Amino acid sequence: MCLGIPGEVTEVHEDRGLKFAQVRFGGITREVCLECQPDAGVGDFVLVHVGFAIARIDRDEAARAWDVLEQIGQTDEVKPFKDDNPFRGAP
Repeated sequence: MCLGIPGEVTEVHEDRGLKFAQVRFGGITREVCLECQPDAGVGDFVLVHVGFAIARIDRDEAARAWDVLEQIGQTDEVKPFKDDNPFRGAP
């Protein structure tokens, strides 16, 4: 099954003419290509699949997606704390 993981853009940069971002997923940060979502910026939430941001989403949608992924056991590698949703709470 292919999953899109919600994350928060924390930094944007360019590499060889392509737009990339550092995106935080729970307790880890990964580099993600923003070419499919070039308007995404710092503070935005994106849905990421195989290293590409495929959609911009709001904080509530990110929290709901995280909850579903957590229920099916797909957040263990990126979860900062047990039973914690990083997209709920303060911005």
